[in-house]
Amino acid sequence: MSDQPLLNISGLRSGYGGETVLQGVDLNITRGEIIAVVGRNGVGKSTLMRTLTGLLKPSAGTIHFQGRDATADGADLRARNGIGYIPQGREVFPELTIRENLMVGEVAGRGRGSPNYDRVYRFFPILKERSRQRAGTLSGGQQQQLAIARAMIGNPGLMLLDEPSEGIQPSIIKDIARNVRTLNSETGVSVLLVEQNLDLIVSLAERGYVMEKGRIVAELGADEIRSRDEVRKYLTI
Repeated sequence: MSDQPLLNISGLRSGYGGETVLQGVDLNITRGEIIAVVGRNGVGKSTLMRTLTGLLKPSAGTIHFQGRDATADGADLRARNGIGYIPQGREVFPELTIRENLMVGEVAGRGRGSPNYDRVYRFFPILKERSRQRAGTLSGGQQQQLAIARAMIGNPGLMLLDEPSEGIQPSIIKDIARNVRTLNSETGVSVLLVEQNLDLIVSLAERGYVMEKGRIVAELGADEIRSRDEVRKYLTI
């Protein structure tokens, strides 16, 4: 793993309308890391993810990705440059088939190699079995698998997972954790995970950041992020 930061965020401020949610966030991710941002509901975690993807424009601070200043880039350019986003609530295209959803994901990967459908289907075989099925008819867990696969197909350097366990049964959560770990191991993709599910955090993350009231207030090393007791105290009300 290289020590060169893949993503470096400094003094990031962002929000909605006149309300500032992120109050100067600093964090970094090196290549190949799996990082979790943990905290109670409403502290700004999803706002952070939306700002990193370009869906929200920062009011201050900088975002450097792969060595270049990406602060002013829009969502389309960030996706083309290698940031894959799996949003909270999945947001698949319900009227499109599974295959058509994956083809949409190909657009972001142009110039970074051919889409690897064999790998996607190896991780998520049900997507191959049901490739002609409309995405809106899938279960919540299957839609989450599709959302991850849609990001994977673009060969991203960084995957942003926003609450991937939300509304998903425990067996599927375990599958997601295993698949993300394997994908990270095989391809070196970095992962930034925003999550409330204790089991997923401790089984997947290698280190973490704690967010409160729009700020990073603590960093968690490998031993801390894998300690259920340590992580739990940042998730409980």
